[in-house]
Amino acid sequence: MTTTTVIPPQSTAPDARTPLIGVLALQGDVREHLAALAAAGAAARPVRRPEELAEVDALVVPGGESTTISKLAVLFGLMEPLRARVRAGMPVYGTCAGLIMLADRILDPRSGQETIGGIDMVVRRNAFGRQNESFEAAVEVTGVSGSPVEGVFIRAPWVESVGPGVEVLATHAGHVVAVRQGRALATSFHPELTGDHRVHALFVAMVRAAVAS
Repeated sequence: MTTTTVIPPQSTAPDARTPLIGVLALQGDVREHLAALAAAGAAARPVRRPEELAEVDALVVPGGESTTISKLAVLFGLMEPLRARVRAGMPVYGTCAGLIMLADRILDPRSGQETIGGIDMVVRRNAFGRQNESFEAAVEVTGVSGSPVEGVFIRAPWVESVGPGVEVLATHAGHVVAVRQGRALATSFHPELTGDHRVHALFVAMVRAAVAS
């Protein structure tokens, strides 16, 4: 029997229900996202099964290996429920491999690779290079006040093109690395690895607005 741990937020607004945000826990940096969401004022829990997905207000799709996440989502019976929830307006945030998973189209997919979709964009996998070419860079992100976000790019994708409904939030070296379309947010980089929780706070604010509407 598996158990689910709910990480409570460090602080909550007294006049608003604390949103419950799931982190897709099939592969990748799940623990780091759980901690970042808690620090940003949300309750957070891992999601591995359709019944767990049905209980959350929103979802984070973490970094990892997009092909593996895709295959495991199908194996665990999660792919179609994920697509249905995103189509129905569930807020969702994807980092790195999660950005690939939220793309409507992949420029260079592996054989049989599927995506959840939800953002009208074309992405290129491993666009910034392989593991040994990982790097950090300061990134100005629209909607995040203060100093630039320190972006951690690990085998990172970039966005080749976006549809008319997609807002570009950040670029690096001439390439799109953060986007938003409605209630869907995605970044090529990993803010959960830096201790700076402002991007997660932006997503929590999106979730609060969705829950309140």
